[in-house]
Amino acid sequence: MKEEKTLVTDADDAFKLDVVRVKLVKEAPLYSELPLQNPYEAAATIGELLCDMDREVVCVVNLQSDLKPINVTFASIGSLNEALVHPREILKSSILSNAASIMLIHSHPSGNLLPSKMDTMITDRMNAVCSMVGIQLVDHVIVGGDNREFFSFKEKGLIDNPNITYSTDYKNFSFNNSLVAERGKGR
Repeated sequence: MKEEKTLVTDADDAFKLDVVRVKLVKEAPLYSELPLQNPYEAAATIGELLCDMDREVVCVVNLQSDLKPINVTFASIGSLNEALVHPREILKSSILSNAASIMLIHSHPSGNLLPSKMDTMITDRMNAVCSMVGIQLVDHVIVGGDNREFFSFKEKGLIDNPNITYSTDYKNFSFNNSLVAERGKGR
């Protein structure tokens, strides 16, 4: 009997979960006491670090409501010419940091600053997702080469911070809407 009881106890222990908690702690901005009000400041502050990388790196800069950086998180470290990133990885640190807005910054080691199709699609997707969760996407900046030049989606008028309206009647749901980068694909 004792052996049987021990087995049951061991089985019960196998299904126990550790309990963890997350606590928000107010701390001083990590990178700068100065707000990142435009892509020039972002490229100068964070771009310099990314331009030394030999692969694509995607960072999210979590910002206070006055645009001072709370922290910088590496959301993806990719290969020479691509980095896979998902909205949940980008927003994870933003929600935990209590960010009012975010700025995406990523590197193109080749020095070619033109956004790829995937760069455009993730920017469009993040613009919509951020609007839904109430964290504004301020800009997506691509840096590369010697960091003297950059590409800013906001500066080019490609981020418009949409005002998304929500349906109040389930009969009006539309699951056929596509993201901007997906339009024209025959959907």
